[in-house]
Amino acid sequence: MSAINFSTERKPLSAFSLAGLADIVLLLLIFFLLTSSFIPQFGIRVNLPQIDASAPTDARYVTVAITSDGDYYVEQERTPREGLLDAVQRVAGDRTALVLRADQEATVGQFATVAGVAQALNLRVLMATERVDLRPN
Repeated sequence: MSAINFSTERKPLSAFSLAGLADIVLLLLIFFLLTSSFIPQFGIRVNLPQIDASAPTDARYVTVAITSDGDYYVEQERTPREGLLDAVQRVAGDRTALVLRADQEATVGQFATVAGVAQALNLRVLMATERVDLRPN
């Protein structure tokens, strides 16, 4: 009877192909590029004033916008000046702050109106701004 030889002359594979990994990375890149255009943007167009620093805005805040025409929007719904308190109170819930997105052409009186509503509801007022590029040209 002959002995079975289980030894092999082949060496173990020490390198592997990165083609599969490159395919996955490419697919992820395409996915993120396509879905990044679906990020919702704030619908009311206002020209925000520019300052050196700005506070972040997110869903924890009630958003009030004042356009250059003097129109008020609470959470993107047009609201008359007289109904501003009721509209903010309706959407405030447990939120503790109000973000004001006022156009550069808005008046101090319009800002004071919104600040008065916020004070009546015990909400902090944050002013949304555009950040100025501080790097030298």
